[in-house]
Amino acid sequence: MKFATKLLHGSFGPDAATGSVTQPLYQTSAFYQETAEDMANVFAGRKPGFVYTRVNNPTVMSLERRINGLEGGAGAVAFASGMTAVSHAVLNVLSSGDELVASGGLYGGTSSFFRDLAHYGITVRYASGDRAEDFAAVMTARTKLLYVETIGNPKLDVPDLAALSELAHAHGVPLFVDNTVTTPYLCQPLSLGADVVLHSTSKALNGNGNSIGGLVVSGNRFAWDPKRFEKFRDYACGPLSFLVRLRMRMVTDYGGCMAPMNAYLTGIGLDTLSLRLDRITATAQLLAEDFAASGAAVNYPGLASSPYHAIADKQFGGRFGAMLTLRLGTKERAFAFINSLRYALNVSNIGDARTLVLHPASTIFLHASEEEKRAAGVTDDLVRINVGLEDPDDLREDFHHALSRLT
Repeated sequence: MKFATKLLHGSFGPDAATGSVTQPLYQTSAFYQETAEDMANVFAGRKPGFVYTRVNNPTVMSLERRINGLEGGAGAVAFASGMTAVSHAVLNVLSSGDELVASGGLYGGTSSFFRDLAHYGITVRYASGDRAEDFAAVMTARTKLLYVETIGNPKLDVPDLAALSELAHAHGVPLFVDNTVTTPYLCQPLSLGADVVLHSTSKALNGNGNSIGGLVVSGNRFAWDPKRFEKFRDYACGPLSFLVRLRMRMVTDYGGCMAPMNAYLTGIGLDTLSLRLDRITATAQLLAEDFAASGAAVNYPGLASSPYHAIADKQFGGRFGAMLTLRLGTKERAFAFINSLRYALNVSNIGDARTLVLHPASTIFLHASEEEKRAAGVTDDLVRINVGLEDPDDLREDFHHALSRLT
């Protein structure tokens, strides 16, 4: 089954109870069970069913199954936001005294959360580059997890997932990959050796900018040895240990569940993922080439000038995502450029149907240290562009008009 068909038919079909083609919205806090015995059995996991939306919900479960099917995972759990997904997934594994090794070019919200892990006794070390050797250089006996993004936001660095998974597994630790920027249409990290995949569903999976959500997909190969990963001692289910504990402890106890309405809206947006990304990635490539030809300082993995072009081409099948950046010389010029745009909107989001622009240094990296900004490729003159579905000619005209107004 090809990807576009899987979007609409894989792990998904008409509602069994009603025949509805669109997944119904079950906007309820709790669910009735006919007998006390039935309720007890559902709570204990001895009988399938629903009891409380904080734990599970049919609308949310439908979205989990669809995205899990696209990623080729063993199972998925949905969360209230992308950052809820990141924080719950990481804290599902790590304890005080553990260490995490990450790439430097992470989204500002993720690096901010990683900074706060020090209060939990967890150390985060950053690799100096994107090669497996750079990660190996900062790993210690306490390292329990490697963490990267398929495309750094906004550094646009692209790690070699197969090489990193090999390194992680040689040290007996899992590789976590944030696949938000690329989505499973461009990249399926589990097939490249990753163990856990994370998404902010608020972005391209939804595609309409109308709901917040996050999702974690677990693979089925990492063993989660409870002798090394002590949190799984009571959930020793082999490769499923991470998933079982994520559902039974992190969602149930911390309460960061996805709202049914957000799952419903994201499911509708998901239907058109492949169509949208075909158009968006083609436009992003055109704009990047156009900027480069005009002499602008543009960064995009689809350009041969990008140091990540070869690995991006290999991992993403000739498509390079919706995000590109421009360096405009000064913060003032960056602000003037953004303020001169007509179609591209000044919005702190990515993956929308509309083209969005942002000045990362004064927004999503506002509280980052100078060292963190350098590692993430964030400078005062950087503008992040996330391409949408507008006509490419209108976007070209809009951007060139804004550039022409800079002095």
